[in-house]
Amino acid sequence: MRFLVDACVDIGVREWLRGQGHDAIHLRDEGLHKLPNGEIFTKADAEQRVIITLDLDFGEILSLAHGRVVSTIVFRVRDTRPQFLIARLQSVLPGMEEHLARGAIVIVEPARCRVRRLPMT
Repeated sequence: MRFLVDACVDIGVREWLRGQGHDAIHLRDEGLHKLPNGEIFTKADAEQRVIITLDLDFGEILSLAHGRVVSTIVFRVRDTRPQFLIARLQSVLPGMEEHLARGAIVIVEPARCRVRRLPMT
């Protein structure tokens, strides 16, 4: 899969994804760590990447996307250390790849995850 890791997520998450064979970039890789969320969405759409973020604003952006589908993984956790985020990804990603490929927002919480198909209506 192709991922775009938001600046609010530790770069170690990108490294782990690459180690798992995914095509992953971090906004810092391209000096885009201050890119506004709307432009992050546009970049992910153009490059067909799944956004990985801690920013809850992406739920609203997705609901106003006018049919554009950009799959997004949103962490709703207090523990943002890379080890914890990676452990959660390792746990949920294998079961979510098909949903993400078709278009979904995946909300990852400490003990569960929820999937909502896109586009939102």
